[in-house]
Amino acid sequence: MNILSASQDGSETVFVQQRNSFVEIDYSDMAEQMLSRSDVLHIRKDDKVYVVGDDALNFANIFGKETRRPMQHGILSSEESSAIPMIKLIIEQVVGSPSRPNERLFYSSPADPIDSDLSTLYHDKTLESMLGDMGYDPEPINEGMAVIYSELADNNFTGLGVSFGAGMTNICLAYYAVPVMQFSIARGGDWIDQQTAQATGTAVDKVTSIKEDDFQLDFRTDVGGVEGALSIYYENLLDYVIENIEREVDEEDIEEGLDVPVVVTGGTSSPKGFEELFEHHLEDSTIPFSVNEVRSIDRPLYSVARGSLVAARSEEESGGSASEPEPEPEPEAEAAPESN
Repeated sequence: MNILSASQDGSETVFVQQRNSFVEIDYSDMAEQMLSRSDVLHIRKDDKVYVVGDDALNFANIFGKETRRPMQHGILSSEESSAIPMIKLIIEQVVGSPSRPNERLFYSSPADPIDSDLSTLYHDKTLESMLGDMGYDPEPINEGMAVIYSELADNNFTGLGVSFGAGMTNICLAYYAVPVMQFSIARGGDWIDQQTAQATGTAVDKVTSIKEDDFQLDFRTDVGGVEGALSIYYENLLDYVIENIEREVDEEDIEEGLDVPVVVTGGTSSPKGFEELFEHHLEDSTIPFSVNEVRSIDRPLYSVARGSLVAARSEEESGGSASEPEPEPEPEAEAAPESN
């Protein structure tokens, strides 16, 4: 749902964010002038103007249109003919130009989903080529592993990281920064939105807006409304994720008596009450290791970008070897994300 970057500027960690979306409107001289004056990210192609990024959702709601996505199901959309130029524009806005030739850049990559025939290979290689053309030296990092790097330095990078994204949910179990299990499932926030829209007869973009506007998993909403349906499908997603963790963990790879924290991140984990709901569902699971706590963080949307930065800095400081990363210092300040 969002494209983010994290970079180091002295002692500060700077985050930049843009929404993974665009909307098509008819071209006119006046419309393009107004968009340019308002600093709305857009491009023109023939007799159409494409509003890209954070402003696309606002335009979609105003004009009664549905946004289109360069990325769908966690990877570049095979059904969207404009996916490549749109994602290129968004990425250029988010990462900017390299500060030096062949600057190292780690970009997150989802694992192949175990419940779908989707492949991430084309997505990974296309982004690698795109970032290389921009002057970077790109390196993929598994999305779930990035969560471990970002959030579990205080536990020797040992634990279960779960990134609840829009298109996919990525899971990684690591032991001292070594992945024991990595996989994804082809369900996330988009699946919740689509199921809720279908159940309630509400436009998907409207459901997304409701979910992102102070929605809480408190189960106090009336059954039949959008928020009630969102709660139902959130619970269903959590059960589905836990069932697949139980299925994928190989007990022979797990140290006897392993007791680890679980970190939940990603934009889909943002609603208040998510952490408690996930912990409650874990209590009834049969995973072959103990969970000593379930953690959520203040800015779950930033976690994967932050973990990718930790990996990049670790490689830089170790002269290119894949050593265990050092904990990232707390940033003294943080750049405000672009409008969201």
